Amino acid sequence: MNVTTDIPARMDRLPWARWHWLVLVGLGSVWILDGLEVTIVGAVGSRITEPGSGLGISEAQVGLAASIYIVGACLGALFFGHLTERYGRRRIFLATLGVYLTATVLTALSGNALWFYVCRFFTGFGIGGEYAAINSAIDEMVPARLRGRIALIVNGSYWLGAAAGAAMAFPLLDPDLLPEDIGWRLTFAIGGLLGLIIIVVRRIVPESPRWLVIHGREEEAERVVRRIEAEVERETHRDWLPEPASTLTLEQRTTTTFREVGTTLVRTYPRRTLLGLALFAGQAFLYNAVFFTQALVLTTFFDVPSAVAPLFIVPLALGNFLGPVLLGPLFDTLGRRPMIAATYIGSGLLLIGTGALFQAEVLTATTLTLCWCAVFFVASAGASSAYLTVSEIFPMETRPQAIALFYAIGTALGGILGPGLFGALVASGDIGQVTFGYYLGAGLMILGGLVELFLGVEAARRSLEDIADPLSRKTAAPT
Repeated sequence: MNVTTDIPARMDRLPWARWHWLVLVGLGSVWILDGLEVTIVGAVGSRITEPGSGLGISEAQVGLAASIYIVGACLGALFFGHLTERYGRRRIFLATLGVYLTATVLTALSGNALWFYVCRFFTGFGIGGEYAAINSAIDEMVPARLRGRIALIVNGSYWLGAAAGAAMAFPLLDPDLLPEDIGWRLTFAIGGLLGLIIIVVRRIVPESPRWLVIHGREEEAERVVRRIEAEVERETHRDWLPEPASTLTLEQRTTTTFREVGTTLVRTYPRRTLLGLALFAGQAFLYNAVFFTQALVLTTFFDVPSAVAPLFIVPLALGNFLGPVLLGPLFDTLGRRPMIAATYIGSGLLLIGTGALFQAEVLTATTLTLCWCAVFFVASAGASSAYLTVSEIFPMETRPQAIALFYAIGTALGGILGPGLFGALVASGDIGQVTFGYYLGAGLMILGGLVELFLGVEAARRSLEDIADPLSRKTAAPT
């Protein structure tokens, strides 16, 4: 059945209102939980290896648990990415948060390694599924003129969770304040409590009207949009809204097959697929290799006590958050291509400079951290733009699957290859080898920036349907 609709144009023309903030908080706050989770596990790693912790697993088992979390995140993204297109954004972003919440609370009850592994897997499974459902929903509900900066802020909020996790871990892990077998469990329980608060807010967020229209539920989509318009008019004290700029005719469908997704990525948009791979590979290696081994570098080369090293995460995390917040508006005004290329290439050059200073042995733990802050201030905006890119340059029907695929590839590459390689370089105790790791990460970021210059798609302030024709659109043609 064919339907002609102006709903995408009506969503794009809305002025920013409190309703949009509700969507932003309800959906985007999960990235804070992700940052909290990853940082907390790193912070409690040494505690749960102690006999008095009530778990008493080895250092190798802690590392294995981190890998299991990554595997869960990759599989969760792929699994829920398909379900997000089939059953809708809202059902899945409620389900994935429920999986995360349950698994995190159960982690606090771990009494042996197997229980801990299973809980870490399903925590990652839920978080991975969030990426596909949430990025899809936010892109489809935020006005086109603001989509870039909002997407960057949402993805950058991960680092607020990282800073909070690093700060929270110290009092909870202090044996003078809490018993050794209680403090680390409370860190996971607090994550579950935050998830419960978010799920209450998230229940208010409606289904994506764009998804409803394509899946034959145009009457429901119309009711949702009318409620949103009425609320926005009331909140902004307006008696009218601008006329929608366009309409489009769609052939409604119930699902999108894996074959259609593969054909779209490989045959219809091969240049865009290559672009997404380049952007994700660069940022994934940089972050997982360099950022998540920074404590090892500080303890190995600067004799920073292991109990103090996690505190250095706080300034790094704040720099990572401020980058997308302060640079984000430029992605909508100057455009995607110049800003993505500039942040990728710029962060690569800054990392080369940091590597040169590190090799010359002129840095201290503090000045190295300041150099890292500068690198990641720029790199964070670029990394967030990778998620933005793959969520807006492919047709709506393939959007969740595309996000899931690139996230899984990037997470697997960075989370498995990156830390292992860089960890071995740090363990060598050779400054030259560690510097080589910096140069390798920098080279991948610069390569991603160059690919953006040649293959980038200028999506700033453009409707999603204008950037990539929906597969359901009548007389669709690749753009």
